[in-house]
Amino acid sequence: MRRNRLTITLRNDLLKLLDGTIDGAEIRNRSHAIERLLGKALYPRVTKAVVLAAGEGVKMRPFTYEMPKTMLPVKGRPILEHAIELLRSHELRDIVIVIGRLGEKIRAHFSDGKHFGVTITYVEQSAKPIGTAAALLAAKPYVGSGPVLVMYGDVLADINLAEFIEFHRNEKGVATMALTSVADPSIYGAVGLAGTRVCEITEKPTKSNTTSRVINAGIYVFEPEALGALSKDAVSLERDLFPALCKEGKLMGYPFAGKWFDIGTPAIYERALNEWKQSSKQ
Repeated sequence: MRRNRLTITLRNDLLKLLDGTIDGAEIRNRSHAIERLLGKALYPRVTKAVVLAAGEGVKMRPFTYEMPKTMLPVKGRPILEHAIELLRSHELRDIVIVIGRLGEKIRAHFSDGKHFGVTITYVEQSAKPIGTAAALLAAKPYVGSGPVLVMYGDVLADINLAEFIEFHRNEKGVATMALTSVADPSIYGAVGLAGTRVCEITEKPTKSNTTSRVINAGIYVFEPEALGALSKDAVSLERDLFPALCKEGKLMGYPFAGKWFDIGTPAIYERALNEWKQSSKQ
């Protein structure tokens, strides 16, 4: 993004506070610190998060006959609790959870969220079809008029959400997709990038026809324009929203290097049980 050089004068006490934010990694220098603070102050803040937790978990049976997939335990806590703690640790405390079959078990565990340091609103997705776009449409009346962070409730991700949101602001797309890399993208969807812009999404490619190992990680920031682009009969974000945004050059991609698991099969669940480690920020 284009930048202009400025000369500013600050009081010594403010300069000392500014320097105290510089850690050499997340905030590199004074210019970066000033830019970060101004961005937080002037851009619309992302204060709400939507967690999509209405999936039936068919591929995870028999585990999901009597328990929602998002409530399966990893390191002694439900998958969904790890997601909520990730959001809370990045000051995203106003959370909408879309629930479906067996959703009462999610309600019973989390209640209003107070015990977990957040406020939770539940939206029941009882009508068919069940899908990520349909679930987000159900939550839409509760997210307000600003940008919103959306994540799938069966995802474990070691991602810095503050950096992700800052990236979204800087790139000025209407939606930003978190991206991770896997050895075999054939069970997901390979993502092609042109700089920071997502230029191609290939759903479940064969191993022989893709050169990209970058995939959709199931965590997004959406501007109101993106939510407005969802038709009332949309079912899947992957099929009914992202291809159109990609074609229009409005979908950005944010690669991150932390651990990531999409608990979609028993084999992946077993890997998560063995390999997942809590982020230092959780």
